[in-house]
Amino acid sequence: MGWVAIASRYGGRFAADGLERASSGEGCSDMRLMPRGTLLLETRLSPDGRPQTLLSFQRNYPWPGSFCLRALPCGGIILVEAQGEDIRHATLPHRPDGRMDTVRLTHSWDAPARWGQLTLERPESGSLHSVDLPPPHPMLMAEIAAVATDPERRVMDRDVDFFAVSDRIEPVGPMPTLTSQVPIATAMGERKAGDLRRGDVVRTEHGQTVPVLRTVSRTVPALGSFRPVRLRAPYFGLRRDIVVAPQQRLVIGGSQVEYMFGREAVLVPAQYLVNGVSALYAKGPELVTYHHLLLPGHEAIIAAGCAVESLYVGRLRRKPGQLARSVLAQADRARLPEHAKPVWPVLKPFEAITLALERAA
Repeated sequence: MGWVAIASRYGGRFAADGLERASSGEGCSDMRLMPRGTLLLETRLSPDGRPQTLLSFQRNYPWPGSFCLRALPCGGIILVEAQGEDIRHATLPHRPDGRMDTVRLTHSWDAPARWGQLTLERPESGSLHSVDLPPPHPMLMAEIAAVATDPERRVMDRDVDFFAVSDRIEPVGPMPTLTSQVPIATAMGERKAGDLRRGDVVRTEHGQTVPVLRTVSRTVPALGSFRPVRLRAPYFGLRRDIVVAPQQRLVIGGSQVEYMFGREAVLVPAQYLVNGVSALYAKGPELVTYHHLLLPGHEAIIAAGCAVESLYVGRLRRKPGQLARSVLAQADRARLPEHAKPVWPVLKPFEAITLALERAA
C-alpha cells in the first residue's frame, strides 16, 4: 500500500487501504497488526537545549503499549517503545549546532525480521546518521489511526511539522526531486521526467548527450521538506512552469552571478527561491511522486530550458548499509557511478534570496 496516515498540528488523516486510494479519511477499529513499516517525522530541534517530546502515545487495549520519540537537551534522539513490560530503546547521537534547520527522523521496523533502524537526515545538507534498534514490536492499525486523527491521543512538540506512517520500509538518503511532468531535453526532443527510462539519452547543460544509467521515483507526503515548489517562467531561463522538490538545485550562471559571487555558476536549492513571484509553493494532493535520473558524471540536465542538477549519489556505492536503505537498493552496486563533489558552490539561503530578488527586479 504505502502511506496510510499523515498528521500535523492542523489535522490528520488515516486510510487503512492507503492514502493514495482513499478519497476521504477513514477510521480503523480492527486490531490488525502492522508487522513492518515506517514512521517519518520532520521537526526543528530546539537550539537552546530545551528537551522535546517529538511524538508520544500509549494504548491500554488489547494490551498495554507505548511509543516515545524525544530529543535530549545534551544532543541525541532517544526512542522508547514498549509492549507490556517488554521495553525496547535506543539512542541516536547528534551534535546540536544552535541552528533551527529541519531534521527528518525515520523510524523503520520489521518485527518478523527482528530488525529496526532510526535515521536522522538533514535535508538541507544531505547528511544522514542511523542507529540499529533492538528487535521491534509491531504496531496496530487502530493505534496509528487514533494517533493520526485525534490530537488528544498523542503528545507532539510544537516544533514538529508533521509525521506520517507507511506500511512499507521507506528509503532514506538521496531523494528524487522532479515531478513527472517536468520536460527534460533528450537526443529525441523533450520528454517528461516520469517517462524516461534506463538507456535513454539526455542532453546536458553543455550540449553533450549522456545515457541515463537508472531512473528512480518515490512517493512522499507533500509537506515540510517534501512540499513541491513551482518555478515560474520566464524566470531562471524557463520556457514554462515546472514543479520540483524543495531540494532540487538549479544551476544558475551569468554576469550577475559572476559579479555577486565571483563564480561562473552557482547551485541554488528551489526552496531558497520561493518569494511569491518567481517561485512559490505548489498546491495539490497530500502525496507527491518525485522522479530523477542517475547519470555517469552527475551532469546537469535541461528542464524546460533551465539547467538543473541530476541525482547526486556521491560515494554511496561504498556504503552497503546506506545503499540498501536508499532508492537505489535494487541497483547493481558494481555498476553504480561515484560522483565527485559538485564544482559549483551551493548558495546559502540569504545569498539565494538576494539573487532571486535581483533576477525578479
